[in-house]
Amino acid sequence: MSAHYNQFKAMLAITRASLKAVFRSPSAVIFSIAFPLIFILVFGFVGSGGKVSLSIAFAQQTDTLNPIYPSLKKIPSIRIIEKSAQELKEDLEKGRLTAIVNIQKSGLENPPYTIQLSSSEAVNPQNLQVLRSILNAVIAGINQQTFANTPTIALVNSEVEKIPGRVYRTIDFILPGQLGFSLLSAGVFGVAFLFFNLRQQLVLKRFYATPIRRPYIVLGEALSRVIFQMMTAVIIIGVGHFAFKFTLVNGMETFLTIMLLSFIALILFMGFGFIVSSLAKNESSIPPFANLITLPQFLLAGTFFSIDAFPSWLQPLCKILPLTHFNNAMRNIAFEGAGLAACGQELLILGAWTIVVYAVAFKTFKWE
Repeated sequence: MSAHYNQFKAMLAITRASLKAVFRSPSAVIFSIAFPLIFILVFGFVGSGGKVSLSIAFAQQTDTLNPIYPSLKKIPSIRIIEKSAQELKEDLEKGRLTAIVNIQKSGLENPPYTIQLSSSEAVNPQNLQVLRSILNAVIAGINQQTFANTPTIALVNSEVEKIPGRVYRTIDFILPGQLGFSLLSAGVFGVAFLFFNLRQQLVLKRFYATPIRRPYIVLGEALSRVIFQMMTAVIIIGVGHFAFKFTLVNGMETFLTIMLLSFIALILFMGFGFIVSSLAKNESSIPPFANLITLPQFLLAGTFFSIDAFPSWLQPLCKILPLTHFNNAMRNIAFEGAGLAACGQELLILGAWTIVVYAVAFKTFKWE
């Protein structure tokens, strides 16, 4: 009889039943859709066009012997980027860089130096204003200490040289992090509670009485989670794009690439859920185990703010976390139009995590 039993149809039947159960679960809807959408709405309304970090570079022809140059390099709130001229131009166009600062001798006795800023349309004007205020504060400090008898050591040109670039909004940073938040929450908490309850309620044991094979049982349940979470991803991206102008550079092509990346990440995150469901002795022990996996990634993986804001000693740890690489790849795809091939490093690390996680999951997974 089992030889004629259609395993694929049985798996789809399990998927349909499990998917209905997911939609009937308030916690699944809240964690997967409501929480990320609340964050998107808050940041979408509050930050209509802000950028996250204040990074600058010095032009190659900058006079480095003046006192302004070393003073700027000592300011903790400014991050100095050192790249080639072409790379800096690309960073300006993509909004990664606030401005390129060019300090030159004026050829006059007063002021001895002039400062020219080069930026792009992708940079938030407020950040440029902050940079200008910092420059003026540095100049004023030097004037008080060294040039008391001189009106000023330098002037910042009122006109900023600008190159074309896409507007980089707060939503372009926040939405990828919230999509990662949703995928990780569903993958870990959803799968952990699902398979723990299936064991506790002897549902898996009842499945054994049917001709369906064990791998199809797992695939059926997992497929329902994948379908639900992909629908969630569509909602999150749709709200971000149409309500808050989340950037999808190449339109539908970018959207489909994001969905494929989300699928890859979800498979990995579900592996963590399998591990948690096997390690938990009772239902109340699932949240502590799950939080050990999710909380560090929510806080340290660039979900809410750039990891560049963390101390340098903490950043290597941030760069190990799989959610960091999902967030980075997502932002590169959405705003810069990168394909999956251009995100090879991120995909390689996600792949390595997948192999390790599922190796542990196969060792620890319990059927009863």
